[in-house]
This record gives sequence, structure tokens and C-alpha cells, in this order.
Amino acid sequence: MSDALHELSAATLVDLYRRREVSPVEVARSVLGHVERWEQHAHALYLLRPEHVIEQAQRSEARWLRGEPLGLIDGVPVTIKDNIATRGDPTPLGTAACELVPASADAPPAARVREHGAVILAKTTMPDYGMLSSGLSSFHALARNPWDLSKTPGGSSAGGGAAAAAGYGPLHIGTDIGGSLRLPAGWCGIFTLKPSLGRVPIDPPYTGRAAGPMTRTVGDAALLMKVLARADDRDSMALPPQDIAWHSFDAGVERLRGLRIGLLLEAGCGLAVEPELRAAVERAAQLLERAGAVVAPMRPFMTQGMLDGMDHFWRMRSHVDMGALAPAARARVLPYIREWAHSAAGMTGEAVFRAFHQFHLTRVAAVNACRPFDYVISPVSPVPAFAAELPSPTNDPLRPLEHIGFTVPFNMSEQPAASINCGYTKSGLPIGLQIAGKRFDDLGVLQVARAFEAIREPQRPWPQPPSQAVATLD
Repeated sequence: MSDALHELSAATLVDLYRRREVSPVEVARSVLGHVERWEQHAHALYLLRPEHVIEQAQRSEARWLRGEPLGLIDGVPVTIKDNIATRGDPTPLGTAACELVPASADAPPAARVREHGAVILAKTTMPDYGMLSSGLSSFHALARNPWDLSKTPGGSSAGGGAAAAAGYGPLHIGTDIGGSLRLPAGWCGIFTLKPSLGRVPIDPPYTGRAAGPMTRTVGDAALLMKVLARADDRDSMALPPQDIAWHSFDAGVERLRGLRIGLLLEAGCGLAVEPELRAAVERAAQLLERAGAVVAPMRPFMTQGMLDGMDHFWRMRSHVDMGALAPAARARVLPYIREWAHSAAGMTGEAVFRAFHQFHLTRVAAVNACRPFDYVISPVSPVPAFAAELPSPTNDPLRPLEHIGFTVPFNMSEQPAASINCGYTKSGLPIGLQIAGKRFDDLGVLQVARAFEAIREPQRPWPQPPSQAVATLD
């Protein structure tokens, strides 16, 4: 069993620890060995310190031997995205422009997993300032997709997506402001939940910004939500504490019976959905119908004006941030992002206001469009994973967000939205299905995702590290 410990779910590991059949140290060594085989190819991690990992695992092992685990995931390996501060570690935000100053405290998600005894394996890589849906970074090595190393894992939670797909233990934490959890989840074939805004406190908070779990299974995400969804007054947007029965995520396939599910196949803006992805989502809709759901088509509710407005406001925000940098630091930011931000230099105050207003229009449109339905399904992205070296599918800094039309509205409406694998392209790349629910219905989204997980077509084996064999000439 020890050779496959890195493949086990968090719940399974905790049960094995409780029965003293496996120790956290054995698991840590298994994961570290697997990382050693993978990481030179995937480049998912930052601040990997094996000796520190083993020390944490030894402390966890001692607690389990005393029968005194700290919490729900004591001894379970966890990775945390670069931009979620961990005490004593620098937070480079994916860019060579940042000063490497040790954080004075854990951000809320890091604090919660530490309180519950998790073994923090490492931080995970991200692009500069989280502004790209790829793993391209001026600070980190280029993150790659384990399913096809020539492709991106997505972003901005790039390393988290790659780490989960590659099997760097069961639990990973990322963030999402326009699709940064769901895009890498969809392109890496894993599961994620972007929670309702404020469900998982985060510091610093920002409009639409959420932290959430990245896992291989819905069950592990539910367990991690139970850890993360705790009060923390550092988040001014945090929801009131609520006792949610996260353990009831598996309500059975009968949970689908009678549900009204909207089928959204066109975003209304950005890139057109590629036929393979559309077909996979339509097959998912058919499976849900066979299980008793009532699936009805939805008209697009986003517009290109909404997407462009958000894009232009974010350009101005980044333009202001870049202006505050010293010239030498600014020069270290990815040229693509510098060009994107600089394009806002001539915007008038009226133009900035009109751009910002699109956030509100998007929120209202999303809520109104979802009102007739219990849940909404759609592609996560209109395209599959693209070349790893590209910053975005268009490779155009003046058209950088053409692939987030399905994901970004649920950040602005504060609704929970998940990504779960629903098929593969002819070339073997995963295809993500987005499941969105009404605001605050995070548990319901998990239950529908778990039901789909039970009825979807058989999944392909997870990717394995490339062979380390050295070719020789006869």
C-alpha cells in the first residue's frame, strides 16, 4: 500500500491514521517521492522543503499515537497557492516584481488547515499577480499540465491544478476572481468548488475573490470546505458563521430527481465553444436527464460589453498598481501584462466608471438568468487547454479574457460554482463541466456534483510521471 499512499483520499488517510495502519510520516514520504518524479516536468510547487514536511508529519504522527489529533485533516498533505500568505514565508504573487518579505501571519485558509493539523507540503505556482489563465510567470518556472506537458494547466491557480492532477496528495487550495479555480480544474480534469463569496474567508478580500478546494474527488472538497468555511474577521466580506452539514455532500443520485437545471451552451461573449466541448456538456445534460432532472436550454445572459467593461476596469487597476512600482521592478513584470495594463493609460474617468458599472450589470444578469432554475450547467471554458507557453488562448493582450465568459459572471453574482470532469477531447485532454447554484447553496452544488460524479462515464487513469529511463545508443 505504501507505494500508492499519495493516491489516497483525505478521508481514507484520516481513517488509516485513526486505525494506526498508516502513519503521516509514511504518507509524507510517499508524496515527496512522487513529487520528486513529477516536479521537474510539472513545475507546480514553490517553497518545497522536504525536511520541513517530514517534521510536520512527525508531529502529526505523535498526536495520532496519543489519540489527540488536532482536527479533521491532521497529517493530510495540503498545498496552498502562492498568493495565500503562510507565516514566515514570502508571498511573491507569481511575479519577479515583488519583494520577498516573509509574511507575518497565515492568511485565513492557511490558518484553518494549520489549526486542523494538515501537513503543508508546499506553496503552488501562479502567473504574475494572478492575472493570467495559464502558468506563465516571471518568477516561477513554467507550470505544465500533467495530461499533456505541452499544454497549460490553466490559471491562475496553475500549480494547484497541476499538483492535484499529478497526485501531490489529496488536498490543494487555490483562489478565483474570474475562473482561476475552475479553469485549471476543467483543464486538469480535477474537481473544484468556487464557494459563495465570503463562505471561505480570505485576506485581502476583493470583489468576486474566493478561495476554495482543488481535489480529485467531490468528497475531499467537501471535507476541506468543512475546514475552510470558518469565521475570520479579517475578511470584511465574510458570511456569518453557519453550521453547514458538509458531511451530507453525498445525497445519492436521487438528489437529481425533479431538479430544474438550465443548460447554458453559449456564453454570449468571447470565444465560441469548440464542438468537442459542447458535445461533452450535452452528454452530461443527457445523463442528468436520465437520472430524473429536468434540463432546459438557457439563453446567453452575458454580453461582450460586460466582459470588455470588466477587462478595462481590471486594466486600469493594474495600470495604477504598475505605476506605483519602481521602474526596475515594473520591468520585471511579464511584458504581456505590462502591455495589457498600459493600454488603460488614456482612459477617462467616465470610461472607468462605465467599465466598473459592468460588474453590477453582470451580477444582475446572472441572478436573473438563473432564477428559473435550481442549478445551471455549462462548459467551464469554450476551449481545451492551450499551449503552456501562451499567456492566454488568444495570445493577445487586448483580447485577454475571451475564455472566461462562462466563469466570471458567478464571481460577480457571488454564486457557488464547481468544475467537474465530464469527458475528454480526441487528443485526451480533460473537459470541465461547470455546475452553478444559487447564492449560499454551496452544499447543494456539492451534492449535485457528487451525483454527477456517480453517473458520469468512466474516467481515464490519472497521468503518471514521464519515464526516467535514459535512452542509449546501440
